[in-house]
Amino acid sequence: MGRVRYCVDSEAVDEDITARAMAYELHISPKHAYEICRALRGMKVGDAERYLEAVLEGRVPVPFRRHKKKVAHRRGLNGWYAGRYPVKASEAILRLIKEARANAEYKGLDPDTMRIWHIATKKGRVIAGVMPRAFGRATPKNTETVTVEVILKEES
Repeated sequence: MGRVRYCVDSEAVDEDITARAMAYELHISPKHAYEICRALRGMKVGDAERYLEAVLEGRVPVPFRRHKKKVAHRRGLNGWYAGRYPVKASEAILRLIKEARANAEYKGLDPDTMRIWHIATKKGRVIAGVMPRAFGRATPKNTETVTVEVILKEES
């Protein structure tokens, strides 16, 4: 695997008041990861964890703003109509936020006053697979992977 870097320049990040974490090649949907990251950007860490736990329980939907052609309407979305409850992606991103929170505690920062300053998803490698078909043919069945990065910043 090649080296994966953060999307944000290292000069723009003050290491004294930030904590970061990255999850490589998660087997989750890129579409779901994008929409969850968009919903979490700017939230406080505790609020983001509660939000993702509510998504896992099916109480709060994630608004789908970009890829929404056949996405059903959901109750409880303010200012939007289409949404879903992406469980697998929510679990992976919740685990990543908890890791970033633990990194902040290790650095001596107060995670309760931290905000999600940067969260982004990138395309990972594609794992090639085949599905056997009739008459000796085969159809590609590839698995997409996603890399998610998060940077928490302490509010002053």
